[in-house]
Amino acid sequence: MPLFFRKRKPSEEARKRLEYQMCLAKEAGADDILDISKCELSEIPFGAFATCKVLQKKVLIVHTNHLTSLLPKSCSLLSLATIKVLDLHDNQLTALPDDLGQLTALQVLNVERNQLTQLPHSIGNLTQLQTLNVKDNKLKELPDTLGELRSLRTLNISGNEIQRLPQMLAHVRTLEMLSLDASTMVYPPPEVCSAGTAAILQFLCKESGLEYYPPSQYLLPVLEQDGTNSRDSPDGPTDRVSREEVEWQEQKMLEKLEFERRLELGQREHAQLLQQSSSQKDEILQTVKEEQFRLEQGLSERQRHLDAERQRLQEQLKQTERNISSRIQKLLQENQRQKKSSEILKSLENERIRMEQLMSITQEETENLRRREVASAMQQMLTERCKNRLMQMAYESQRQNLAQQACSSMAEMDERFQQILSWQQMDQNKAISQILQESAMQKAAFEALQVKKDLMHRQIRSQIKLIETELLQLTQLELKRKSLDTETLQEMVSEQRWALSNLLQQLLKEKQQREEELREILEEGMESQLVALLEELSAEHYLPIFAHHRLSLALLSQMNPGDLAKLGVSEAGLQHEILRKVQELLDAARIQPELKPPVGEFLTPTAPQEPPESMRPSAPPAELEVQASECVVCLEQEAQMIFLNCGHVCCCQQCCQPLRTCPLCRQDIVQRLRIYHSS
Repeated sequence: MPLFFRKRKPSEEARKRLEYQMCLAKEAGADDILDISKCELSEIPFGAFATCKVLQKKVLIVHTNHLTSLLPKSCSLLSLATIKVLDLHDNQLTALPDDLGQLTALQVLNVERNQLTQLPHSIGNLTQLQTLNVKDNKLKELPDTLGELRSLRTLNISGNEIQRLPQMLAHVRTLEMLSLDASTMVYPPPEVCSAGTAAILQFLCKESGLEYYPPSQYLLPVLEQDGTNSRDSPDGPTDRVSREEVEWQEQKMLEKLEFERRLELGQREHAQLLQQSSSQKDEILQTVKEEQFRLEQGLSERQRHLDAERQRLQEQLKQTERNISSRIQKLLQENQRQKKSSEILKSLENERIRMEQLMSITQEETENLRRREVASAMQQMLTERCKNRLMQMAYESQRQNLAQQACSSMAEMDERFQQILSWQQMDQNKAISQILQESAMQKAAFEALQVKKDLMHRQIRSQIKLIETELLQLTQLELKRKSLDTETLQEMVSEQRWALSNLLQQLLKEKQQREEELREILEEGMESQLVALLEELSAEHYLPIFAHHRLSLALLSQMNPGDLAKLGVSEAGLQHEILRKVQELLDAARIQPELKPPVGEFLTPTAPQEPPESMRPSAPPAELEVQASECVVCLEQEAQMIFLNCGHVCCCQQCCQPLRTCPLCRQDIVQRLRIYHSS
């Protein structure tokens, strides 16, 4: 039995019946009966006890309800002191009150078809009780105090678990009818119990050492009259009984015979009514059978129609499944091609790094060569000077004679020295031009790599959008599948959904990695203040455009909103905000020179280059027909959220916030993704 349960609330019809019976019992001239049966009561109302006490009711009928206890709280059995007939059959009583003996006027007690497990010992105080019916309960034994019921005439204990009768029952000399299950009895033996009430009482009297007398010697008054119990006469009816008593007994015997005759007539009428009701029941059953036959025919036709519809839906689902399988296969192939292209891009990036290393090595070698040439030239100059000094010292004596020759030789040496210097200058200019050319090539390679990465980012986003569409269609397919109970489709759709979920997670990681790489590369080639300004205005997605056109704070200060619109910044408010922030930074740099951005390396802006021809991804077209799917929680909004790792698309944005597990597969939600449907 549960610890807590909700009281059963009576229906409207039962409540009206209870009110009607209570009002009827309080009317002037009403009889002594209070009938509150079939009112779906879980306990007897307090007003019923008050009515019985004030109006001195003698009959209380409470059968066919849901009573679990005879007395509610704050009620006393003394309110039912005048009750002679108490009918409680067809309820859920598990026990009778321990002070049941206070109902001293009670003559009939009917507790048939309840859940009683024992009778209270105070039942022996019911000295006027004539009929006790405890049929169809869960009694295992009877109390010995039943022997004190000196007025009991009818006792029905059948339909219980009783195997032994109390020996004190032999003292009930007025018992005329005893109903029990003879086959299950142990004491008295079954053969004695099968012989009838008289044989049972004779057996009990013999066991108790008493002499048996038939109940006719201890007749009681009629049910509605108050009488006294006849006393036991151990010597039996002897000659001491007066003639008046014998005449009174004969009169009562005649009344009893008349009562039995009327009872037999009533039983015959009851049998006729039962026969009529059985014939009506047969007619109703025949009508119900015909109606049931028509319903079965309609159901069979409906079932055939549903089977045909189900077969058609299964064919459609199979076709949809084949289409989805082909799309998934294409997506997997495209993923392989994407991996190959990513490997190619990585190889290009490695080649770029190697070229940068080679460029750094070439520059170092050029510096070394230039130093060596300068050193050799200086050494040659020193040697020439030494030779000149030696020649001057050797031919000083002959200076006058060879002055013209010395002048000519000095002129030749000067011309040679000038020629050497011109060669060195030419080599230096050539090396500088080569370095500038290689730097321009490196910047062009960086721009090409940036454009390629940007294209790859767009391809990853298009593939993510395709996978979100396929997951939405798979979720719709799975919801249709649940209404048709197709297990094979469930397994195949689950496998495909898992494959798409894993592919979606992989593409999300690649997208995040590409965005971080692109952001790092773009921020290296731009001013830190300009990057911080775009991040502050939540315009990081315009970093590729600003890096591609080599924009700086000085150049932006000379531009207007129309120039930004031509470059691709479409938001008018964002255009004015960028120009205003740039002007504030430049003004602050003029006030505080240490905050002035470096301007030595700014390049002269050139006209924006024509964007390369947009590369179209080889994946299936993203313009797939996506059917709207409603949220499985609120059944109103459109499903917009993808749950990972399971891959279901079954909830709107509002309903998914408190969820921790998927409402379709009950798996834990690791990540949520929002789907934006493009118009």
